Parts: sequence; C-alpha cells; structure tokens
Amino acid sequence: MMRSASRAASIAIRPAKHSAIDRQPSREALLVVADDLYGVAEVLVRQPRLRRILGDPATDPDGRATLLTDLLGARIGDAALQIGQAIVRARWSSPWDMTDAFETAGDDAMFAGAEMVGTLDEIVDELFRFERVLDANSELTTLLDEPSVDPDRRVGLLRGVLQGRAHPVTEALLTHSLHSQRKRSLTLAIDDLLEEAAARQERSLARVISAVPLTQEQCDRLAGTLSHMYGRAISVRTAVAPAVRGGLIIRIGDEVIDGSIAARLLKARAGLAAQASMADISTRLTRQGKH
Repeated sequence: MMRSASRAASIAIRPAKHSAIDRQPSREALLVVADDLYGVAEVLVRQPRLRRILGDPATDPDGRATLLTDLLGARIGDAALQIGQAIVRARWSSPWDMTDAFETAGDDAMFAGAEMVGTLDEIVDELFRFERVLDANSELTTLLDEPSVDPDRRVGLLRGVLQGRAHPVTEALLTHSLHSQRKRSLTLAIDDLLEEAAARQERSLARVISAVPLTQEQCDRLAGTLSHMYGRAISVRTAVAPAVRGGLIIRIGDEVIDGSIAARLLKARAGLAAQASMADISTRLTRQGKH
C-alpha cells in the first residue's frame, strides 16, 4: 500500500503529467510517451544506485531533475522528460514508489491515446473481462504469474489465450505487465490498470457481477444510484457469473457490496447452523440438570 508521502507526491505530479500528455497531437505520439516512461522505469529497476539517488528526498529536488535530464534527456522525448522531472522532484516514501510512478504515467499515456480515438471504454471492458477469465482459471493465472518462466514465453501464452481478439492497446498493456519486474501478479496489475483508467475518466469504477447479463437500462440506472450514493460519477463495468445465482456483487475500490443470493444463502445457512448449535447446547444442559 502506498504511504502518505507517496500519495501526496502522486497528487503533486498530476498537473505536469496531465499537461505533457494532453498536449500530444496524436495517439501515436502518446504511445511514444508511454514507451519512454516505461523505458525509464526499466532503467531504474536495473540500476539500484541511480534509483536511490533520484529517489532520495534528502537531496535537492532540482538537482535530481538535472541529473535525470543529463543521463536520459537525449534518450526520451520532451513530454516524457517533463513528466520525469516532476516525478523525481517529488518527495516519495521510497525509491520504488518513484519507479512505480513512471510505470503509472506510462499507463496513463496509453489510456489517453485510447481516449483520443474513442476506444477507452472498449479497452476497460476487455481488461475487466480478462480479469474474470483469470479469476475463473487458477492454472492459467499461475502460469502467467510464474517468475521463473521467461517473460517472452508468458507473453506467448497470453497471446494464445487472446487469439488476436483483444484491442492492440489492451494486449500491449497486458504484455507490458508481464514484462515489468514491478508487476508481480497479472490480476493485481489489471486491478491497477482499471483504477488508472477510471481516474483518467475522472470517475470511480464499479465492477458488477450478476447471474445474468444486465440490460443497458439497468446498467444506467445502477450507475445513477451509485453516483448518488457516493456523491461522484460512477462508471459501471459488468460481468456474468452464474454462481452468484441472483442479485449483484458490486466492488468499488476496496469496498464490496455483496447482495447476491449465494451470499444470502450462505448467511442463512450460518444462522441455521448457529441456531442448531445453541439448541444442542440447551438440550445438553437440560439433560445435565435432570441428572
């Protein structure tokens, strides 16, 4: 979990990050920005001394920005450099949090490119549905997360599962997650990506699981209800899981609202079991009293 200093740093870098990303003229330009930022993160992972120097809050922030420019300025574009300077000037709880900020900024540039051409919702849907595939297939999840397996082999497995049906940006995000040494679980990486996409849209994301598909009218009504409850716009993504039997399971951030019939049955069974246990105890006490 990100500590307070890093949370504050993440907020502090937003203006510079959004300014650099929003002025890009095309999706292709944003993909270049993303590649540059991912590349810086990779350098920091490989070079612990540089990571510690750039992430040391005791040194001069402008000095850290100058060092980044001197070392990497010729290898990355102006937009990525502007974002990078803002990142290293900020005060992070640890050098690893600073490194992760480069990864997150790269993801944001990817999502901005998708938003520019109107495919962001499609990509979010695909990420959410692939996360459901992983949830339902523990063997596949284990194979994709196995660190001893070469990343290229895991990417080959991923592409075999996707079979070219996913949007290129979706595949690129998942592929990067498998190659990144900072993302140890693909499921957790997808969780982060979904939250980042929702933040890009300045909305919270509600992940809704139902026994049967919801109609668009039901989705719109649910989004309106949740938006009213939380006091901000809520975006709804749905998936079907017959095991819930009925009702809905809604997850918003770390909060889970389980209104499924399966959960109610489980609760009812627990209640009946408790009643039976109390009745058994009462019977035993009565018998002991008679003796």
